[in-house]
Amino acid sequence: MNKENPSISIILPALNERDNIVRLIDSLNKELNEFKLDILVIDDNSTDGTKEAIALRSNEDSNLRLIERFDRKGLASAIKEGILNSYNDYIVVMDSDGQHKAENVKSALKKIINESLDIVVGSRFMDDSSVRGLSKRRTNGSLLANKIARLSLDKKHSHLSDYMSGFFILKNTSHVNEVAKRIEVKGFKFLYEFLSTGGKTISCGDVPLDFEERQYGESKLNIPIVWDFVISLAYGFTFKIIPRRAISFGLVGCIGVLVQLISFHALENALGSSFEARLIASVFIAAASNFCINNILTFRFESLHGMDFLKGFIQYLLVISLPVALNISVANLVYKELISNTNTAQLAGIIVAYIWNYVATSKFIWKVAGS
Repeated sequence: MNKENPSISIILPALNERDNIVRLIDSLNKELNEFKLDILVIDDNSTDGTKEAIALRSNEDSNLRLIERFDRKGLASAIKEGILNSYNDYIVVMDSDGQHKAENVKSALKKIINESLDIVVGSRFMDDSSVRGLSKRRTNGSLLANKIARLSLDKKHSHLSDYMSGFFILKNTSHVNEVAKRIEVKGFKFLYEFLSTGGKTISCGDVPLDFEERQYGESKLNIPIVWDFVISLAYGFTFKIIPRRAISFGLVGCIGVLVQLISFHALENALGSSFEARLIASVFIAAASNFCINNILTFRFESLHGMDFLKGFIQYLLVISLPVALNISVANLVYKELISNTNTAQLAGIIVAYIWNYVATSKFIWKVAGS
């Protein structure tokens, strides 16, 4: 590795960032012109002309490469693919929305070389950081997420100040690549997953980041992204024993429990005091709720739409018919023979049905291998 003039790969995961990414590439070429530079755009099938603009630009720019993805989705997945396709001394990961400045690459590069670290993170929350692109609400949310993330990571990483950052630089070594290969791409933030997977074997540091306002387009932060963070934390706190999807399915099931219990009591006026009638109706209401939420969150990369959604829902009702019957039967048994408490009886039936629902619906509705 040439420390005097190291080679750098820049990974830019992109989804509908046409108006931002070309300007960022111009800035990177200008700011880092003394380095051997390779810019890799990982496009998740953008529909706004991003990939066409990059393809056209790559005809003129020999250090620009485009990887188009059609059947693979997700930010962590895109970053992992970019890292495993990089061959230079160092790998920089940046957002494509223009909120990260090209100038910060040099300070991160200097630190990772001088201190011989595996990774250096660009932090929005150091004393010398400049943050103009975060609202107060987003800032508070990120600070809270960082505090929780710190609790789930190895103490070796506790000095870092921004586990949610999308800007970091890696030393391209066999060890770093092996850690990257082990990362589960359904996770939340690649940085958090990298530190969690590598644990104490990863040496790290951080530098202040200039975080600019987004000029064009909209933030990709949404409820599924926040959900992924919750699942990543739960996965870490359970020592990665329980599969991510099972955790997500279970949390959705908890929501379904609330839906069933609320529905059961809300239906008293419509169906009277009959335990069986209200139980059957509330179970199917909860089942419909679980299907819709799982389609949006747990299986969002395999989510069903249009007629496939309707077909999937009908299949879902057929697949869960056995556990629904068990749910109702066990609840009735507990209610009549053991505990005359409607909530406890329903919970007993719900617990019996969970495992079947998870395994069967994963394989037969959303066609997930290895579930």
